[in-house]
Amino acid sequence: MESLYSSEITILGIGNTILTDEGFGVRVIEFLRENYDFPGNVGLIDGGTLGVELTHFITGTSKLLIVDSIDGGAEPGKIFHLKDDEILKHFSQKISSHEIGIQDLLTMFEITGKKIPVVELLGVQPYILDAGTELSPEMKKILPKIVEEVIKVLKSWKTETTKKI
Repeated sequence: MESLYSSEITILGIGNTILTDEGFGVRVIEFLRENYDFPGNVGLIDGGTLGVELTHFITGTSKLLIVDSIDGGAEPGKIFHLKDDEILKHFSQKISSHEIGIQDLLTMFEITGKKIPVVELLGVQPYILDAGTELSPEMKKILPKIVEEVIKVLKSWKTETTKKI
């Protein structure tokens, strides 16, 4: 696997932005780009609904943070913070195309001996999955809380970011 883009730390937003809350991960990436400055070793990727196609964009990263709207069978708005094997376990039980794609992507890295050493996922149970290009009002309220969680994860990885003025 050859890398087209490589950062030590990658924040990957996943989701379909034409299905209301399904696009949550992508909206988080947009918010981070607009409001924060990151050091050169951190890459922000809008992964959309791609799966295995993301290989060339995250090959070589040593810490991957995935942000997504996920079905955890919980009340809407429930926040999930999964790590390493918990992520594959979660995605192995899902059937949406992008969740299958992420499962395939992480499995491919594992079976090729290029497993990403640290993988975490911040997910939120969606409120609405209807057609629409904006997050539901409830999901918009959760976005800043997830951004805070992203910043906490980065700090736990000894990486700081600054808010733009």
